[in-house]
Amino acid sequence: MSADDDAERSRIRAWLYAPPRAERRSRGQRPKPQGGAMTMQGAQALMAQLAAQDAQLGAG
Repeated sequence: MSADDDAERSRIRAWLYAPPRAERRSRGQRPKPQGGAMTMQGAQALMAQLAAQDAQLGAG
């Protein structure tokens, strides 16, 4: 009989401490890690592109 009580306690504990449904994901839906870090040249090119877009939006 104590085994049934322990099993029930385990189920309740698992239910209480489970992550919220919005945060749950199945293994197939996890985002895959990207290959590598951005290089300094890539970062500078991105910053230049954003500055150009910001100037276009600010000029209008």
